Amino acid sequence: MKRVFSLAAAVLFTVSGVFAQNTFKGIVKYKVESTGTVAMTIPEAAATAEIKVDGNSLFTKSPIFLMNYIGAECVLINNLKNTICMDLSMYVSYLRSQGAEFDYQGSGKILIKDESKPSDFDSLEIKDTEPGHFYYEYVTGETKEIAGKTAKKMIRHQYDEDGVDHPMVMWYSDEIGPKINVLFSGIKGMPLECTLDAGEGRAITYTATEIVNGKVKEADFLLPDGYDSLSEDELKTFFEQFQEEMELLQGE
Repeated sequence: MKRVFSLAAAVLFTVSGVFAQNTFKGIVKYKVESTGTVAMTIPEAAATAEIKVDGNSLFTKSPIFLMNYIGAECVLINNLKNTICMDLSMYVSYLRSQGAEFDYQGSGKILIKDESKPSDFDSLEIKDTEPGHFYYEYVTGETKEIAGKTAKKMIRHQYDEDGVDHPMVMWYSDEIGPKINVLFSGIKGMPLECTLDAGEGRAITYTATEIVNGKVKEADFLLPDGYDSLSEDELKTFFEQFQEEMELLQGE
């Protein structure tokens, strides 16, 4: 079954996979720009980004790569394991001040863990025009140099309810990062350039500006303290109650 593009709604998986590993260790640095026909203001804190890489492990705190995760502070990837540090403390505190009650008694800083298996991504290169689904077209024979690396072309196709394709071009390196990169919905490596359609003529492009070899250590891939690790059932209950309380608040 093919996944929808957003990983924010991912359900927990418990089967691990084993696959070949790239050996690159270092940091990929990016610039983030407004590139649509309608200008957008990119906050200074979001104008640059980076991903730390150690073989199949990735770590980032950059907002451009956390857009699919509401409240995310950072994401750690280890092979097919995906751990999101989600800070919902501001929302939880406000809802409680309005009388909301949760079975969960913590602050709202929660670890979201998702583990996939390789077969979850088997259909990604099969043409799929069903609305909301997507597929990848890896284009052969087209490359360009980005930050000193030879980047290959890939197109993500996604069709809307009217059957119209909304293609997104990505230039990627298959010499960096996981062979199945769950941070980027299963692409074969690391994106070096991508333009995101923000609607109404607006667009955001992130482009690799520097690829630094080395300069990462084991401590760079440690999760921050202060986050609660919940069981699958506890997590499900919390988000059901959280959504219900948010809907009640919005309906007032």
